[in-house]
Amino acid sequence: MKRKAINDFFLPRKKRSTGLASLDSLGVINETNVPRLGAQETAVPGLSLYRDFVTPTEEAGILAFLNNSSRCAWRTDLSRRTMHFGGTYCVMPSKHDIAEQAKPEILEAPDMPRELQWLIQRFVDANVYRDDQRPQFCIVNEYTGNLGISAHTENFQFGEPVVGLSLLSACPIRFHELMEAFDGSVRSGQAARANKTGRIVDIQLPARSLLIMNGPSRWRWQHEIVRSAKGRGPGWKRVSLTFRFKPLNLPWL
Repeated sequence: MKRKAINDFFLPRKKRSTGLASLDSLGVINETNVPRLGAQETAVPGLSLYRDFVTPTEEAGILAFLNNSSRCAWRTDLSRRTMHFGGTYCVMPSKHDIAEQAKPEILEAPDMPRELQWLIQRFVDANVYRDDQRPQFCIVNEYTGNLGISAHTENFQFGEPVVGLSLLSACPIRFHELMEAFDGSVRSGQAARANKTGRIVDIQLPARSLLIMNGPSRWRWQHEIVRSAKGRGPGWKRVSLTFRFKPLNLPWL
């Protein structure tokens, strides 16, 4: 039997015909379809930040949907809670598993939900994504206490941009410049072996902001949420939604 490549773990499911959910049905009062201010450039090449991409009311609606157990299910096999929409995803065996029995588990994620279609339409309206490049995949991460995620680049099977919506508490994200583009994953341990230039840039992510990774920031900079409780305080919580799309013509696939 042929060994699966990592690309096999992220195959889009067949698209179902679903109508866009109206904002009214989601309990969202939308003041405008496109944020008032455009994205601002940052010190990282190709990286931009949209402040107040969603309103507080819309933020509350997204969180209510994610915490609706009849529609969504959180993964709890990691230190932080996570959730996937679109395609399939791979759950690697625990370090405590017996080596002979340790095998990746491939799980099917639900389709991108109708409750997030208004947000994807806003990406298009704000020229974050082209209409023919709507993201098919979304990963949700919940950070509390001193939780974080190690430095990494997004899997190279996905195109650009990669965007991240930050909800609830503000949080810095750290970028590390690489000597060259590198696709090593955190789970495999390869990400930690990337050759870095030593240049580090911290970007503050306010609540309800959208981070947009294009160009060098997408391919030649790793990003991480530092594991630390410093500056977080009691009750600190951040929820992030990372959106990605998979083009059909990446030259290295």
